[in-house]
Amino acid sequence: MRVVHINNPRQREACLARLCAEAYGQEAGLRPLATFAGTLGVLVKQEAARVLALVDDQSHPVALALLVLDELGSSMTVMLLAELDQDPQQEGVVRPAERLVAELALKAPLRVDAVDAEQVARFRDAGITRWLDGKAGVRIGLGPKHPATSVEDLPRALTFDEEAVIQSFKRDRPQFDDYKARFIRGLETFPATL
Repeated sequence: MRVVHINNPRQREACLARLCAEAYGQEAGLRPLATFAGTLGVLVKQEAARVLALVDDQSHPVALALLVLDELGSSMTVMLLAELDQDPQQEGVVRPAERLVAELALKAPLRVDAVDAEQVARFRDAGITRWLDGKAGVRIGLGPKHPATSVEDLPRALTFDEEAVIQSFKRDRPQFDDYKARFIRGLETFPATL
């Protein structure tokens, strides 16, 4: 089992499309497409986003994560995280999303945001042991390599305005069609191995 940083543009698009689809589910409307477009059109262009996968011993991806740099470039925030269905014929990886977070936390100054006790417990199981109280009840977990000691020390993660992306889709039909086609192509060409 190992962590793979997906640099190939086609594979990155395919993995990002799958990650957005898995993270948001079927009933999410335009949100998965807006996240896909904003990530590619803003964060990837700024070299502020990384798509990573945990692969099993046969190189099959079992979990995906989108990490985004903070505005100072000193840490990374897990923005999306998803487990992938595993082949029931093979011995699977137990709790692959937590395993991916645990591996990333050992190597990078990692931040996670948890909105409920279940997410806090899940990230604790992945080795995130330092917790801060964020805004609106969000708990902020910091990996062992994260330099912050208080909420005031935390630089903001780079982001994009999801609503602005959705509005741009409404104004620019060719752009919407392009991202939609890339999203669908990504889902169809998701790599079996990495």
